[in-house]
Amino acid sequence: MKLQSRAQAAISFALLFACVISCKSSTSSTSSKPDTPQNPHTTNTSTPPSTTSSALTTPLDIAGKYSVVGSNPDGSPYRGTLEVIPHGDVYQFRWSAGTQYDGVGVANGNVVAVAFANGENGKGCGVVDYEIRNDGALDGKWGYWGTNEAGTEKATRTGGSGLEGDYEATGQNPNGKEYKAKLTVEPAGNLYRFVWSNNTDGVGIKQGTNIAVGIGGKRCGFVAYEIRPDGLEGIWGGYGTDKTGTEKATKQ
Repeated sequence: MKLQSRAQAAISFALLFACVISCKSSTSSTSSKPDTPQNPHTTNTSTPPSTTSSALTTPLDIAGKYSVVGSNPDGSPYRGTLEVIPHGDVYQFRWSAGTQYDGVGVANGNVVAVAFANGENGKGCGVVDYEIRNDGALDGKWGYWGTNEAGTEKATRTGGSGLEGDYEATGQNPNGKEYKAKLTVEPAGNLYRFVWSNNTDGVGIKQGTNIAVGIGGKRCGFVAYEIRPDGLEGIWGGYGTDKTGTEKATKQ
């Protein structure tokens, strides 16, 4: 994968899980590391996930090693490997595709949403995966790198149409503490910008009735994978551009 800097982006957002990645081919550029952004939730992300944590009981069997093929937003191809490691309610995603990338993923139905960054850890990156209900409400599950438990969030529409508009969000942190926030969803080219009233923003990829939102600043990228019988198939993007890449991960 390939992480792009803000200067390289065709379109600049004043946001983030949300994020710019670009999965990397054999030649890549790196972006400078920004200050850690404010999180929309109160989860502590200072400690990386423990490899001894027990996995959450789930019917989804996505843990394991994968062979990866993909395309960058400019159309250039890349190949690599991916390891998915369960950590409590969430998953650690560790790529090697010309360089190392590390991130956190949450599974929600047949979709797993991932936020990641260049390097050996994804500290500061978070992800929310929402299912869009028939009444326009958003029903989500979220996680941050370094925290083994997931939180939840429900957002009820108060204005707008389609996905765009204003919402009242209520959620619960992994420690059980509840929170409330206002949420605005705006179009951003092929993507969507999510802005919470607690000084957090992100970028989302919509697929059908699901939208995956990455949070964490320009060093964080995000992927929305559909879980398939033979592996994962996804679309990825990041902060500063509405262009997206694709990735298919086949289980070894």
